[in-house]
Amino acid sequence: MILSREQFDVIYNNLKIDDSLNRDFVYDCFVFAFESADKLSNDAFQKAVPINPVVLLLYIVHEYRYFIRTNNKDIELNDNLKGLIVSYSLDKYFTNEHLNFKNYRHISKYDPRISTLMTYVNFALSVLSNVKKGKPSETLLIDVLYKSFSMTKAIIELVEEGFYTEAFSTWRTLHESECILLILAKYGKGVKEAYLKHMRYTMAFRNLIPSKEETDAIFVQIKDEMHNIDLKSKDMKKYIEYGWLMSIDEFKNDENRKFNFRDGVEKIAGLEKYSKVYEMASEIAHSSPMLIYSSELFFYNLVMTTLYESFFRIETIFAKLYVRNVPNQEAQRFLAMQKQYLTNLKIIYTNERGKRDARNKKPDKDL
Repeated sequence: MILSREQFDVIYNNLKIDDSLNRDFVYDCFVFAFESADKLSNDAFQKAVPINPVVLLLYIVHEYRYFIRTNNKDIELNDNLKGLIVSYSLDKYFTNEHLNFKNYRHISKYDPRISTLMTYVNFALSVLSNVKKGKPSETLLIDVLYKSFSMTKAIIELVEEGFYTEAFSTWRTLHESECILLILAKYGKGVKEAYLKHMRYTMAFRNLIPSKEETDAIFVQIKDEMHNIDLKSKDMKKYIEYGWLMSIDEFKNDENRKFNFRDGVEKIAGLEKYSKVYEMASEIAHSSPMLIYSSELFFYNLVMTTLYESFFRIETIFAKLYVRNVPNQEAQRFLAMQKQYLTNLKIIYTNERGKRDARNKKPDKDL
């Protein structure tokens, strides 16, 4: 049933659509779309399909807004434009809302294994979103922490949609971030300064520094530092990316040190036990046959357990920072909430880990 103009206006106002759009024209498109919907749904589905007016309106509004942004804003609002907007909007509505591809899913977003973790991650992101970020010299640890929780949320959403190998390959990046986070949190100021210096080196290497003189000076400095530790020109990219580890005595004094992730960052972070799992995630990320011909159930369970393990480590750093920087009363409320949620999350993890070990002929007890 087509909405009355009064009903339409209520929805339109609640959506807070910007004033740059002509509301009367949007309403004309909306009515025309409803009038055309029955025929289109009968052609596509051999039956009338119920229309969600809010969702259809959103397609129309975004189609119209995009059109005027990419064309002349003074375009004539005529029947040809209305027909074009309605045609695109209905095609997208029926295809994306009723023919939307769905993977087979082993778990629902409402399942506590997902919803409990998502609740905590959303809380952490909400807290961190209100903290100063984006100034590496001051906010590096917070920035890495925020990005780590953001990737955790992205992985959860991929799992919700049944994209388990995609979630696992994303975990690979999360694992790299958590290793850096752990190192920064453990070693403090000296390592942070080295990391920022090598961030600057990366910018120079990628030609992101406007001043040629400054870029040239940075490369002179890089070469001098490489010469001092007997690295060759071919090792420059590795040094730029991982040379900051030289600020850590454990790495600097290791005769077998290697400027890479697995034998450098991961090892210094104390997470080298993930080496084989990280390698598997890398194979998935690089489109190996494992990506194409994989057991969805295997990768579902693998990504769930590795994600939980990473989350627990990231959460520990977040909790310490949070408690240290809020009033005592707020800290006590947080600690009570944390105790409740972490207890539930650890029970969930133990159950998922048990399933994973049961599926493996030789469970890797280190992970």
